[in-house]
This record gives sequence, C-alpha cells and structure tokens, in this order.
Amino acid sequence: QVQLVESGGGLVQPGGSLRLSCAASGSIFGIDAMGWYRQAPGKERELVASISNGGRTRYGVPAKGRCTISRDNAKNTVYLQMNSLKPEDTAVYYCYAQINWRDYWGQGTQVTVSS
Repeated sequence: QVQLVESGGGLVQPGGSLRLSCAASGSIFGIDAMGWYRQAPGKERELVASISNGGRTRYGVPAKGRCTISRDNAKNTVYLQMNSLKPEDTAVYYCYAQINWRDYWGQGTQVTVSS
C-alpha cells in the first residue's frame, strides 16, 4: 500500500554531482523521518543522511561536507544532493521513511563513480 520510489542514480565521474529523489505514495497518514542509506559490495549498510518532518538533519560520516538532504512534505519526497563524488561513494543507495508508524525502504538505486 505504501511505496517508496527512488530516482536519480547513475554513472558519474569523480568530482561530479548527483541528486537522488525518493517519493512516497499510497495510503499515507503521516511521515516522520526520511533519509538515505547506502551499501557497497561486501560492506554493511550505512547512514548517509536523514531528515525529520520538522527539517532537522543528521549526516553520516561519508556525507558530511559533501551532501545535502532536503524534503518536500507536500510531495512526500526526500532529496539527496551529492557533490564532489568519489569512487568510494559507489554503492546502492536506499531511501527509507517512517510512514504511518512503520519503516519502509525503497528498492535501491545504483550510484557508480568512475572515470
């Protein structure tokens, strides 16, 4: 009933930028935190950034200084602007959201940083 759909991933050169989007749809009564995690091959999933419904942000170590998370509550959408991308940022990026007092995850979008 509730779905998260991510977009914006792809191949980018080192030093480049990408903007990820994640839109929630379905029977939504309320959304609390939204955010992004990533998982590289052979590594654990790690927090990139999160944002509360009041706009309070939290960034994981990989994102600090290079990423900006934002959300549009009217569109039930969260965004992740990533700059100065490095090859080590290559991973599957997963959107998550706390909707109707439950946790939901997107299917993931691949980000590859390579020349």
